[in-house]
Amino acid sequence: MGRSLVIVVSDDPTVIQKTQVMGTGGNVSVKVYSPEQWNNHMEDKTFRSQLMGQVTGSSLTGATVLPFPSPANGSGSKDKPVSTINDLESMAIRNAIFEYKGNLTEAAKALGIGRATLYRKVKQYNIDPSQARKRGVKAA
Repeated sequence: MGRSLVIVVSDDPTVIQKTQVMGTGGNVSVKVYSPEQWNNHMEDKTFRSQLMGQVTGSSLTGATVLPFPSPANGSGSKDKPVSTINDLESMAIRNAIFEYKGNLTEAAKALGIGRATLYRKVKQYNIDPSQARKRGVKAA
């Protein structure tokens, strides 16, 4: 069995320390990046290919990517622990429509779906593109 790899992207020293302590207790390699470092590295094609090589090159049968609980994402909220696919899709569509100021053709291109599909989903999720045209601001 290969060595496990945990990548921590955080500025929180407590999170970093806890993860490193966990790593020393087992057969776990821990790599730490600040959010700025991670974003910069993600733009580097060499880094991305090395990272994928580390993940796929090991004797890995499957990988699990888990966000580390933080106060920002409600760590373990009992109200709604996960978003449904429909919630995520609706949010992506709303954001694209606001990003393109209500232009559904451009929003559909950005989402990688057909215009007719976007129109159907706008109707399905009761999204009003005219609000984006009036405001001209991005959705949160």
